[in-house]
Amino acid sequence: MPRLRPHRFPLPTVSAVLALLVLTAPARANEPAPQGAVSVQVDNAKVIRLPEKTQTVVVGNPMIADITLQKNGVVVLTGKSFGTTNLIALDGKGAMLAESTISVQAPQASIITVQRGLDRESYSCTPNCQPSVQLGDATKYFDETSKQAEARRGMATANR
Repeated sequence: MPRLRPHRFPLPTVSAVLALLVLTAPARANEPAPQGAVSVQVDNAKVIRLPEKTQTVVVGNPMIADITLQKNGVVVLTGKSFGTTNLIALDGKGAMLAESTISVQAPQASIITVQRGLDRESYSCTPNCQPSVQLGDATKYFDETSKQAEARRGMATANR
């Protein structure tokens, strides 16, 4: 039986792979937003950092994502609807400082989808299943569940 020898990679190859991993790491609040894609779940927010000289931030399609510019280039990005759009950061003179793609995705955990023919209903199961309207649910289910949630919010804020 032949002996297997470990394969050794030349140092430039290892360095290139490490550099690629560092350059493609996900954005954190204290790091600049990548020039690639930023992902956020619908109905969730994410804090990203743009260049400090950022004065204006533009979102290509505000129906997909919303942004709030804070101090020193910090941006709160909120996913509003499924899809992809872009974000552009401009300085005080209108020069482009950064551009990123924004991808808004469905939540991955705890949402159960019930399909009845063409009609769809979504439930949040954490730990008990309760109605949780999602984009794409049947109109009747969406409207009825939304009305109940709105009535409940109204009762909660009526005494304030």
